[in-house]
Amino acid sequence: METPEAAAPAGGFFPSFLLLGFATLVAALLGAAHRLGLFYQLMHKVDKASIRHGGENVAAVLRAHGVRFLFTLVGGHISPLLVACEKLGIRVVDTRHEVTAVFAADAVARLTGTVGVVAVTAGPGLTNTVTAVKNAQIAQSPVLLLGGAASTLLQNRGALQAIDQLSLFRPLCKFCASVQRVREIIPTLRAAMAAAQSGTPGPVFVELPVDVLYPYFMVQKEMVSAKPPKGLVGRGVSWYLENYLANLFAGAWEPQPEGPLPLDIPQASPQQVQRCVEILSRAKRPLVLLGSQALLPPTPSDKLRAAVETLGVPCFLGGMARGLLGRSHPLHIRQNRSAALKKADVVVLAGTVCDFRLSYGRVLSRSSKIIIVNRNRKEMLMNSDMFWKPQEAVQGDVGSFMVKLAQGLQGQTWASDWAEELRQADRQKEQTFREKASMPVAEHLNPVRVLQLVEETLPDNCILVVDGGDFVGTAAHLVQPRGPLRWLDPGAFGTLGVGAGFALGAKLCQPDAEVWCLFGDGAFGYSLIEFDTFVRHKIPVMALIGNDAGWTQISREQVPCLGSNVACGLAYTGYHKAAMGLGAQGLLLSRESEDQVVKVLHDAQQQCQNGHPVVVNILIGRTDFRDGSIAV
Repeated sequence: METPEAAAPAGGFFPSFLLLGFATLVAALLGAAHRLGLFYQLMHKVDKASIRHGGENVAAVLRAHGVRFLFTLVGGHISPLLVACEKLGIRVVDTRHEVTAVFAADAVARLTGTVGVVAVTAGPGLTNTVTAVKNAQIAQSPVLLLGGAASTLLQNRGALQAIDQLSLFRPLCKFCASVQRVREIIPTLRAAMAAAQSGTPGPVFVELPVDVLYPYFMVQKEMVSAKPPKGLVGRGVSWYLENYLANLFAGAWEPQPEGPLPLDIPQASPQQVQRCVEILSRAKRPLVLLGSQALLPPTPSDKLRAAVETLGVPCFLGGMARGLLGRSHPLHIRQNRSAALKKADVVVLAGTVCDFRLSYGRVLSRSSKIIIVNRNRKEMLMNSDMFWKPQEAVQGDVGSFMVKLAQGLQGQTWASDWAEELRQADRQKEQTFREKASMPVAEHLNPVRVLQLVEETLPDNCILVVDGGDFVGTAAHLVQPRGPLRWLDPGAFGTLGVGAGFALGAKLCQPDAEVWCLFGDGAFGYSLIEFDTFVRHKIPVMALIGNDAGWTQISREQVPCLGSNVACGLAYTGYHKAAMGLGAQGLLLSRESEDQVVKVLHDAQQQCQNGHPVVVNILIGRTDFRDGSIAV
């Protein structure tokens, strides 16, 4: 028989159960209220009479970060932010293809050390940017991509141009976010701008649904029925939509900080720098390879140049580091890099990585001591498990490291015979180029000779944009940028089609510079329509097209290896006439005007100085200058 004492706990079970159930219900209700934004709305008002819109918040953040240009191709999803930027004095430049807008933003980022900004509409507008965003990722350019999107309420409900955009860009961008309420615009954009420039720079993506960009009254008109609801379900739906709208705009116009957040830039430790100083101090045949990362902020290019000159080590310059030492500096070695690397006893890879450009590290000598510095650890150690080993691997900012290295080696000198040996090899290679320039070609003009004349004609204030295969590959050996940040190429991704966008960004950043674009005829097909953009926005740039009627870089391998020129042939198209049809100026160079090359180049310069974009269509023949070059 059960005693009263034993029955007592069972009698207390039900109140405890009820208490637990009540607590669970309260927690669920509080959670629902939080998700519905009810608590936030108690503390933050919704200004239903305001005609302000989220585009104004976007523009305010961009202005606070010093953004001068916004590149775009217009679409209804993003119209408010374009209008707001224009009102705040940010120049809105619209292109004929979204990919050009991203390339232009990329150029701005590279040349100014700030974030380049592009805004495109939802769906196809964004998918059209993918190649350029990937190029920016590989080139490590800080680009902010603003993308329109369907209303937050209509996501996954079959809205116009609605796709899962975040999943598309997560593999391409350092930072991806979708703004769900107007009040989130400012902090999200500030975080994105900081992420783009911190660590290893790169592109970031912020999705801006249409209902966070337009004003309250317009969103209300689309979201909430003007007719009174009928029935219990109708009233419930109406209440939900009204509350959703209120939460969307609650606290939208309250003051928030708009300026830049602190950046996180890795730095080499003093101990690492000292170890590198000791390694380099014992070198007899040192060599430095400087890559694009060396030109990133915070180290100014003139300070970096002074450090390289103080160091006194012969160097090769690649990517954005081209032109760092000017046109003809005794420390700058331009030819025979592989041979030099095999002979060097200490090699400093400063922002240069062991990818295909260095034969995955196989070009380095096993007996050389390798110092490598890079912001990105994965990139820094690429292929070090197979073909090469670093003596010292330093994760940190390249420019700052080079300055500290030069300070640590102040007064150190190296035997002059090493640098002279490298310069002599340069002179021998350049003599070979002169001989190739004098060789006749079967038809049209010798491209080597043409490019030598371009080199002689280039002004000191020019920026070179290169976009192509065979013609541009030849130019890389013959044409020299006149100073730092005066050479723009796609980078390691090898993307064709960068030319018009890079030229657009470059000319806007440096309006007093002459922008010379060297195009292959294949690559120019991507950029031709943007001469309409140059004309409309009064952007005078000069395009030189090496027109050999083919995808010659591919043909060089395909024909001898596979015995067919299929898909490699183009025509000697009158690109200068097509440009004239878009309102630009067009000039032709052919064998008939062989002695007029310099005159035509000067005529093109004069047209640019008069405010006109110019296309010079240069008909060229085939040479063996790049025989043996690879396209895969």
